[in-house]
Amino acid sequence: MLASGSKGNACLIESSGGPGILIDCGICKRDLLAGFAAVGFDAARLTDILITHDHSDHTKCLGVCVRALAKGGVHPTLHASRAVRAASPHIEEALEVDGIRFGELACGQALSVGGGQMSVTPFPTSHDAAESFGFRIEGVTGDGFSTIGYMTDTGCVTEAAHEALQYVDALALEANHDPQMLREGPYPYALKRRIASDLGHLSNAQAAEELGALLDSLGGGMLQAVVAMHVSQENNMYSLAEAALADAISSREHHARSYVARQRTPISV
Repeated sequence: MLASGSKGNACLIESSGGPGILIDCGICKRDLLAGFAAVGFDAARLTDILITHDHSDHTKCLGVCVRALAKGGVHPTLHASRAVRAASPHIEEALEVDGIRFGELACGQALSVGGGQMSVTPFPTSHDAAESFGFRIEGVTGDGFSTIGYMTDTGCVTEAAHEALQYVDALALEANHDPQMLREGPYPYALKRRIASDLGHLSNAQAAEELGALLDSLGGGMLQAVVAMHVSQENNMYSLAEAALADAISSREHHARSYVARQRTPISV
């Protein structure tokens, strides 16, 4: 997790010593390359960039970062849905760079990434964007994970999302806000309503509820690690988000480890 939050998002998934894929690119070139260095990843191994949705905190630095990568001889394929591409000038800017190819994302359709070492299946999330996806990523060999579930920026857990997140080894799960902090916080009322709606963001309690449901399912025993993502700096605290997930795990006497992704500090799982 290179960065996670309303100021910019980027997540790197790599096979052990092999290719890597980037999910979203809402951080500047300096922070992206510094994040790669911090986790020991050579940018030359980057093969693909996947975009969850068109909001700027997930796309705003695509053009600059892709140009920098291309200058170094790295030309990842940029994957997004056609609706998201049409809604994002940042994606179009990146696709103007020589050597950068477009790969279409479509709900439920698996695609091969990471030089053929990984398979990604998009599933729908519920967010006020042109279109928004989470990802089920299979075939990952790094750190012993063979399947990863990734879901951020959703106001509720869709049935398709719940199905896609079962039988995973690692889970990245949005835990955006504490409801009381959101109600009492500085945001305008309309924005508070948007965040708390089914087209907004998951609260800590909603994330813990979904994690509990996944742990109670047949594939729950596979889960090794869960990461709280997109934690609001105004309406939440890292400690609250991590505690919510940790409590869901400990109450079931489960073995999974819990982490929280930060806005400024990369973490490796």
